[in-house]
Amino acid sequence: MRLSKPRIPPLADDEIDPSTRDRFGGGPMLNIFRTLARSPKLMSRWLVFANHILGHNSMPPRERELVILRIGWLCRSGYEWGQHVAIGRDCGLEDSEIDRIPDGPDAEGWSEWDRVLLQATDELHADAFVSDPTWEALKTGYSETQCVDLVFTVGQYNLVSMALNTFGVQPEDGLTPLPRG
Repeated sequence: MRLSKPRIPPLADDEIDPSTRDRFGGGPMLNIFRTLARSPKLMSRWLVFANHILGHNSMPPRERELVILRIGWLCRSGYEWGQHVAIGRDCGLEDSEIDRIPDGPDAEGWSEWDRVLLQATDELHADAFVSDPTWEALKTGYSETQCVDLVFTVGQYNLVSMALNTFGVQPEDGLTPLPRG
C-alpha cells in the first residue's frame, strides 16, 4: 500500500445514504464503495461500467482476471491486487500463475496466449497503445468484441488503481498483499 491511511475516509455505516445502501442489498460494503460513495452520482454511473467489465465482459473470466492482476501490479495497487487474487482463484488462476504475474509476459510457464494478453496489458500501461504485432496476435484468439473488452478492462482497472492509490483506500482484512517489484 502506498498510503498507510486514507486521504478520503470511507463512509461509516451511519453515513451511507439509503439509495447507496440499497444498491448493495444491505450486505457489507467494501472500502472501495464506501470511499466512492463520497461522490454518489459518480459512483452510480461508474458502477454501470464497472459491472459490465467484471460481470458481462466477453473475455473468459480467467483471462480477464489475469489482465486485471497484471494492470493492478503494474499500477502498484495493493487494494486491487488483494481483491482480485481471490477473484482470480475463483476464476481458475492457479497460485503459481498469480505468483508469476509480477514477472510479466516473458516469465517461464505462460502459455503463448497468456503471454499475448500480458504483453497487450503491458503495452497499454506503458504507451496507451497495443502494437501491431501484439494486435495481430490478439486477433488470432479473440473476436473484435473481445479485443474491445480487453482494452476497456485494462483501462478500467488502470483508472480504478489510480483512484485507489491516490485516495488511500485501505484493504479489507485478510487480503493478499501486493508482491514487491
